[in-house]
Parts: sequence; structure tokens; C-alpha cells
Amino acid sequence: MKQLYTNIATAAIAVLAVTAAQAQPATGRTRAQVEAEAIAAARAPDQNVTRGSRGAEKFTPTADPAKMQQQAIDAAHAVNQNVTRGSRGADPFVSTMDPAAVDAQARATAAAPDQNVVGGSRVNSRVISTMSNPTSPNVQAQQAPIPAK
Repeated sequence: MKQLYTNIATAAIAVLAVTAAQAQPATGRTRAQVEAEAIAAARAPDQNVTRGSRGAEKFTPTADPAKMQQQAIDAAHAVNQNVTRGSRGADPFVSTMDPAAVDAQARATAAAPDQNVVGGSRVNSRVISTMSNPTSPNVQAQQAPIPAK
């Protein structure tokens, strides 16, 4: 029985050794360097203390303080910085569409047949117009006079 326990313990140690050897990737550090890091970590102050339980941690800024100060100054001098959007009237509008396309679309909508008929106004059915729109390019081409020969 004693031999069985010894064999099991030896097998367990062998498995742990193989697993530990495979778990550490080769990083170019020597065993002595890793051991030194482990000893330094073990001797570090407050290693078992919950983070933040002894007050605020030391802060090291990563941004350039001069740039941050200039950004704060620019924000402080911004026009209407504390005004709710829309409280001083409408925001300026800048169209992104071509004015000619907007005009053509408005004319086509205004000249559309059945434009004032709601979809459900004809006995709860959808209105499908069979009338042609006079501003449509194909209708204008059909209505163009035929040149004399």
C-alpha cells in the first residue's frame, strides 16, 4: 500500500512538472530573472491589500499637461458653451442635396395625381394611381410635338 502512494505521488509530481514546463512560454528570460521577479513581488509592500483600500493610488498622467491646459482654455472661451441646443432659436441649416434635384422632386410631388388621397380613404384599400405624372420625363417625351419633315 505504501508503494502505491509513493507511485501516485511521483506520478502527480511528474505531471505537474511537465505541465509547468509547457505552461511557460519562452520569453527570453532566464530562470534567475524569473526567480528574482518572484522574490521582489513577494517582498512588495501591500501585496495582499485590496486595491484602493489604503487611499488613492499615485496618478501618473500620460497626456501632455500644456495641451490639456490649452484644451481647457479653448473650451472655457467657446461661444454658447452652457446653452442648451435650440434654446436660442433654430440651428443654422446647411443643405447637402442639389437644389435642382430638390426643385424637381418638389414639382413632381406637387403635380402628382391623387396626392391628397389617403391610402385608406377608398374603402380601406390602398390607392394605386393609374394616372401618369405630368412632370415625369417619359410623359414629357410622349407629349413633345413631333417635328415636321
